[in-house]
Amino acid sequence: MLIVRAPEGRRRLPRWVAVAALAVTLSGAAAAAPPRGKSESVIVLVDHAKVVRLPEKAQTVVVGNPAIADVSVQRNGVMIVTGKSFGITNLIALDANGTLLAESMVRVGAASDEVLTVQRGMDRESYACNPNCQPSIQMGDAQPFFGSTAGQVAARNALATGGAQN
Repeated sequence: MLIVRAPEGRRRLPRWVAVAALAVTLSGAAAAAPPRGKSESVIVLVDHAKVVRLPEKAQTVVVGNPAIADVSVQRNGVMIVTGKSFGITNLIALDANGTLLAESMVRVGAASDEVLTVQRGMDRESYACNPNCQPSIQMGDAQPFFGSTAGQVAARNALATGGAQN
């Protein structure tokens, strides 16, 4: 469980749009609050982030399983929900007294429309194909493919950040 507290010195948070609906699009449009007792899901893709409005007076945000999703509370009453792994978890918003303000499900899935999956018997390999296909490791890929591709990515990133060594 991950607990995130709002930054110190923050003024009142903006009006609650509903953590249960949580979805605030990047254009700023807010979803309507669901009927009492119902819970809607926040849907985010693995390795993507979504901007979400917090409820008014929210002081603490709890993530049920931080291996699936992570949150970062911002000063202006929004939080960023980041998909870390496939699955479903929950978010809970509490006020300063520990009173439950809202609860919502977070569903983290894959962006599959641009990923080509190659199945070789029991082994799987993933490729991002936009516009040309390149290896793109995904959870569930065969270990030799995943390890080899991850090693190449790490080596390339090291060259990019540390400069080429002659």
